[in-house]
Amino acid sequence: MTQDMNLTGKMLIAMPGMADPRFGNAVVFLCAHSPEGAMGLIINKPTKDLQMRDLFEQLSITMGEEARELPVYFGGPVEHGRGFVLHERGYNSAISTLTVNADFAMTATLDILEDLADGRGPGRALLALGYAGWGPGQLEAELTQNGWLTCDGDLDLVFATPDRDKWEAALAKLGVSALMLSSEAGHA
Repeated sequence: MTQDMNLTGKMLIAMPGMADPRFGNAVVFLCAHSPEGAMGLIINKPTKDLQMRDLFEQLSITMGEEARELPVYFGGPVEHGRGFVLHERGYNSAISTLTVNADFAMTATLDILEDLADGRGPGRALLALGYAGWGPGQLEAELTQNGWLTCDGDLDLVFATPDRDKWEAALAKLGVSALMLSSEAGHA
């Protein structure tokens, strides 16, 4: 792996046999990747017991009639009390929006939640609590050990594909079938 590898805007696809069960069959959208580390959001693991309405109630945000009910995702094991919204480009927070690439942006400030509650937020958005983080060289090492496959970020895969189908859809972008993969990858 080269030191100048930049996977920002790519998706990580967990290989079968992923040692950490939190990442089993996970698809992670990488919001940032540099020599200092990487940060991403798991995009296919909605929480079972928390709805957007509950989150807004906890934050004293009133949902207007124009608000869409979005699922809340387990974004990763780091800072799971902090919210992140992955969204299509075109929406910019008055406070701070990170432009990921030509298609995606990420906002982690309260104003995007207020805008979503009023129906003024981005048209396509994914709300996650927590994130997946890697220290310097950690993600590159996991890639070398066949822990992940990578593919390009895709608006339809992130925002329109049913969660239960995202892992296989991401593999299909690479021309790979889940049936072709073995949890023993790289061990002849």
